[in-house]
Amino acid sequence: IPTVTSYTSQVAFPPLAQSTVYSAFPQTGQTYGLPPFGAMWPGIKTETGLPEAPSVGQPGFLSFSTAYTSTQPGQLHYSYPSQGKLRPHSVSHHKAVVPCPQMLTTQTAEAFNLPTGVALPTGVALPAGAREQEEPGRRNSVGKSKGKAKKSDSSPPADSDLERIFLWDLDETIIIFHSLLTGSFAQKFGKDPATVLNLGLQMEELIFELADTHLFFNDLEECDQVHVEDVASDDNGQDLSNYNFLADGFNSPSGGGGASGATTGVQGGVEWMRKLAFRYRRLKEIYNGYKGNVGGLLSPMKKELLLRLQSEIENVTDAWLSTALKSLLLIQSRGKCMNVLVTTTQLVPALAKVLLYGLGDIFPIENIYSATKIGKESCFERIVSRFGKKVTYVVIGDGRDEEFAAKQHNMPFWRISTHGDLVSLHQALELDFL
Repeated sequence: IPTVTSYTSQVAFPPLAQSTVYSAFPQTGQTYGLPPFGAMWPGIKTETGLPEAPSVGQPGFLSFSTAYTSTQPGQLHYSYPSQGKLRPHSVSHHKAVVPCPQMLTTQTAEAFNLPTGVALPTGVALPAGAREQEEPGRRNSVGKSKGKAKKSDSSPPADSDLERIFLWDLDETIIIFHSLLTGSFAQKFGKDPATVLNLGLQMEELIFELADTHLFFNDLEECDQVHVEDVASDDNGQDLSNYNFLADGFNSPSGGGGASGATTGVQGGVEWMRKLAFRYRRLKEIYNGYKGNVGGLLSPMKKELLLRLQSEIENVTDAWLSTALKSLLLIQSRGKCMNVLVTTTQLVPALAKVLLYGLGDIFPIENIYSATKIGKESCFERIVSRFGKKVTYVVIGDGRDEEFAAKQHNMPFWRISTHGDLVSLHQALELDFL
């Protein structure tokens, strides 16, 4: 595994005079900085024209790769933002250049008409190989959806005012879970493997217990959807207050449809689809009802276990989740920005993870997408179709899936590989670089 530079603390960056040569962030192996937004993209127009190229005398801030590679260094990969203006979120006037421990790159030098030969800095190590799928193989069955997917998702009233949407990966980006089970986190960051694995196994047990007991995972594991509203068109709006989900025959051989014949035929029928839609409606109600109090769904003993696990995982991961939350909350506090979650975990276990890791108030259920069935590129396509192309999208993640999907959609990509990347992300957000 290549060495990964980590940040032990947040470093204050002294301002530099605008007229001087940009100095790099003083970190071993990373000789580059991040100039103010206005200096990089003067006069970017929405889907028309290209920004003026920075002068050749400013090497180091932007570097380029003519072809996409999985080992391309750097955290933030910028290609031309065809979705909309990429500018500081709020009006701010940074008179001085404030170096930031991040690098901006783009997938195609031609997009900016910049001179070739700008070398990529060395020393930014990326995880070796493709990341495994987030959910452990023992339970991550690829769902065989029998339902009809809706083309558009319900949108909040303020969608038309949105300027920027941040598309987050979940595992090993916001939370640490999958790498606890595989041992990769312990190996990468020098933690005790047995302790880390034990924490991962206990959290996994809680996740699936919550999913099975309260979120219909036993019923929905083979009927996985990308989005909670995907089968809403089959819902007739029936009052579910006294509905008995255990006795409606959803999983019986006949599907409860009152017809004989092959199971697959009945499962595709109107009656079965209606019962499927009921489950997703109730799932949404439960999520919304307990998103700020997941302990209300647990026994006192399990609630105590969850609190202990949250604390111990936070400790062994050096406050990884707390650091990610700083950026999530900052984005949430902005008036015209939104957090959206796109994960390769199946939808129901993903919702359980979000609740158990305390992220329910950050991500409304309408803003959570599962890429298990269709992949992240198709998920991004759905999201762009929902919110429109005038919005600027920024992708944040640790894996090649989201990096490649971001490239395909010309979306900026911010890599999360170490704790320091989360610190730098928050700094960039505070300075309105993102």
